[in-house]
Amino acid sequence: MEILLMIISVLLIAIVLLQSGKAEGASNALTGANDSLFANRKERGGELFITRTTMVLGTVFFVLCVILSF
Repeated sequence: MEILLMIISVLLIAIVLLQSGKAEGASNALTGANDSLFANRKERGGELFITRTTMVLGTVFFVLCVILSF
């Protein structure tokens, strides 16, 4: 079970690093200078797949951590 948790964590790290940034820069996100921050931007194709994969891996990671804590 611990090996599965390590595999999921490595996959989760890799898939998060593959995601593109939503804001144009960290300074724009912090100062609020980005006007398109709340724009209606729809994800498509590979970006949608990566987002959904991240959600699934995150959920599986959380569930495995809860199971292993008992």
